[in-house]
Amino acid sequence: MEHKIAFVGFGGMAGWHYRKLQTIEHITVAGIWDIKKERRDAASELGIHVYQSMEDLLADPSTDLVLLAAPNDVHKPAAIAAMEAGKNVISEKPVTLNSAELREIIHVSQRTGRFFTVHQNRRWDEDYLTIKKILDEGRLGEVFRLESRVHGSRGIPGDWRQEKIHGGGMILDWGVHLLDQLLLLFPDVAVESVCASVTHVTNQMVDDGFTAEIGFANGVRSLVEVGTSHFISLPRWFALGADGTAVIEDWNLKGRIVKAVGVNEKDVVPVITAAGLTKTMAPRRADTIYTEELPKVASDVRDFYRNVMAVLEGREESLIRLTQVMRVMKLMEAIIESAETGRVVKFE
Repeated sequence: MEHKIAFVGFGGMAGWHYRKLQTIEHITVAGIWDIKKERRDAASELGIHVYQSMEDLLADPSTDLVLLAAPNDVHKPAAIAAMEAGKNVISEKPVTLNSAELREIIHVSQRTGRFFTVHQNRRWDEDYLTIKKILDEGRLGEVFRLESRVHGSRGIPGDWRQEKIHGGGMILDWGVHLLDQLLLLFPDVAVESVCASVTHVTNQMVDDGFTAEIGFANGVRSLVEVGTSHFISLPRWFALGADGTAVIEDWNLKGRIVKAVGVNEKDVVPVITAAGLTKTMAPRRADTIYTEELPKVASDVRDFYRNVMAVLEGREESLIRLTQVMRVMKLMEAIIESAETGRVVKFE
């Protein structure tokens, strides 16, 4: 079965979608609409059909899918208009500005019978899939702490992401990815508490970074952090278990696992510091630990679109469940509440 998709918005992320779709069978780009003339012109130069308006796009009978790749505040009205016009919809992340707006979208999806999903593309990041494999296989023993970070040093991009009215800020921009990954690492485990803070180093209108301590009902304590003024980046992932530690430094999967071998360590040689001796923080003997390579997991982000087409054809269930999307949205709201009030927020 062949599918045709129309784009609402043709900025950087839409360009990424366009290039990926050229390599996927059974789906083609019917055209785009963007309110900015320079982006319409850029599409024309690529040979892409440019609709005359949003209404023109929605009236095209040949399309069964609409991609929303516009600023975050556009997602809700555009999604509702597209579903009312009989189109199925893929929204870029974050799905919208808050959970109340998402409930409206879900209601329209149910009423119209149109499929609605969110492009949570970082579920296919290989660093995430690798840490997931480590945890799923119990390679570290009982995990008690997990840290997930992305750090940069260029501040917020100089576009709508700097403006609150458009849904700017790092909680919505990057938090939506990291929290989605985190909740999938501990499926069906309740989040009990959220304690968060935000930074405004380069931008006073929206957060340009945040740190959230998240407590799970299974005893795992997680730290999620996004920073845009970090000139030295901390590891992408750091996982601590009773039997070992795993670190993934970056998206290129540089890292390792270090584990205990069960050898009783005696006669610890103290570390001599400027202020005295310490055995507690002395390094282990080489014969009591060993290092493993990361069990690297390969992926293909095009599987997102393959799944969307399979859903429309009745062959598969959606990989992106709206209940999961709603939970992430509410967790982001809890982070915002904790940062604004300076209090720990009880979540689930």
